Amino acid sequence: MRKKLIAGNWKSNGSLERNKALLEGIVNAKALGSVDVVVCPPFPYLQSVESAVSDSMIELGSQNCSATEDGAYTGEVSAKMCADMKCSWVILGHSERRALYAENDEVIACKVKRAVESGLAPILCVGETLADRESGRAEEVTLKQLDAVFMSVQPDDSWVVAYEPVWAIGTGKTASPEDAQSMHKALRNNIRKHFPQIADKIRILYGGSVKSSNAKELFSMPDVDGALVGGASLVSEEFVSIIEAAVE
Repeated sequence: MRKKLIAGNWKSNGSLERNKALLEGIVNAKALGSVDVVVCPPFPYLQSVESAVSDSMIELGSQNCSATEDGAYTGEVSAKMCADMKCSWVILGHSERRALYAENDEVIACKVKRAVESGLAPILCVGETLADRESGRAEEVTLKQLDAVFMSVQPDDSWVVAYEPVWAIGTGKTASPEDAQSMHKALRNNIRKHFPQIADKIRILYGGSVKSSNAKELFSMPDVDGALVGGASLVSEEFVSIIEAAVE
């Protein structure tokens, strides 16, 4: 049985004071241990957040890493640096990176390779736009994004896939639990086709406007192994409620 994973993506939000208050409301959640929990703050706050969660069961993740190694790449943060900051995880391929920063499958595959080389477990985001869904290409597009990475870098069962229907991110819209299950099942079957040894072990998260009011129903689906949480991860009570929903 796959242990549920809840990852909080803070995006470009936070301050030292706000982060401290947020984490104080999370570190003692009773469900920690029964569920794997990761928080992914912006780069400048990695060290302070690591200090705040070091004695808890919360793990640290980065929201991104460079496709390059260390070197003359002004403004870039390498996977090795993220690992040095005691990150265990890194979010890669997020729809905002694809849309706003023109990251394509080739770049994302390269980032995953750097992450794995540095000992980080990738949370690989895949998902379709509203136009893709309305044209009947949702599954085709999503599986193509998955294959672009899995066929370039040998995956193992420490990897996590996050399905994020782009049309549901930050909009308040959510794919129905049945829609989520259908895509998660397609992703798992696609992994099984190429990597049968990890298909039933790898965790597939849902990442489209997850909140306490819909988490339990989503988590009841057999192939939904947790959530990549955006806005709701910035409110401690809401994030803890989502964590608790993963236990029930």
